[in-house]
Amino acid sequence: MERREQLIVVRGAGDLASAVIHRLHCCGFPVLALETERPAAIRRKVAFSEAVYKGESIVEGVRCRKAKQADEVWEILRSGDVALLTDPRAECLKQLKPWALVDAILAKKNLGISMDMAPKTIALGPGFTAGEDVQLVIETKRGHDLGRIIREGSAAPNTGVPGIIGGYGKERVIHAPAKGIFESAADIADIVERGQEIGRIDTGKGTVPVCASISGILRGILPDGYPVTEGFKLADIDPRLEERGNCFTISDKARCIAGSVLAGLLELEAGEEP
Repeated sequence: MERREQLIVVRGAGDLASAVIHRLHCCGFPVLALETERPAAIRRKVAFSEAVYKGESIVEGVRCRKAKQADEVWEILRSGDVALLTDPRAECLKQLKPWALVDAILAKKNLGISMDMAPKTIALGPGFTAGEDVQLVIETKRGHDLGRIIREGSAAPNTGVPGIIGGYGKERVIHAPAKGIFESAADIADIVERGQEIGRIDTGKGTVPVCASISGILRGILPDGYPVTEGFKLADIDPRLEERGNCFTISDKARCIAGSVLAGLLELEAGEEP
């Protein structure tokens, strides 16, 4: 089978998944992303999931276009773009029969992937066991093992604590103080000050302000009109003011993981019987 016919389906199109999609596309694979009807990615400038809302999204020069149905996927792929379908249950697999399937939802649990869904299966992060749920698992936790290809066993368990950036961990991530509809008052790449209102939540009985937890660059934020529950992740602030341009490019962590997915797929391909 020629590379251009080796369809890879990636579940999820947030920032980490988009790095994987970007790398595979640039290496000549046709890639289809599967998303929910209402993606919650906050790093929206580097997430192909924005195509769900806008019809298309561009990340570092690669364009992704939304297909209305599975019959349109190959038309988009053969035009040179990445394709996206709103298909959270991956029902299109029966029709499209992909060469490989990558679970990049990052839900920290298996939301419905098994090794019989495609000839090659890879999952990112905790919640999967290599050799049982999928063939390979990729470590997503920052540190010495980031990007490690796991052939037996699982990735490190989720700690619930964001990685340290500029000396800050959990402080840089902002969560919803109440349930309601989120309305933003700032945009990605804005410089914000600690305590500054960056949005508000309409609870139906009034509004609750959402304020910056630290000073820095707003690296990601939910779009206007997104319904949230209390504790839902709303925004991410990078304290490094000199890194403003990073809001528009794939992160070092995401690039590392993407490279490991590519290596894992080539490893599985090399192990096939001729």
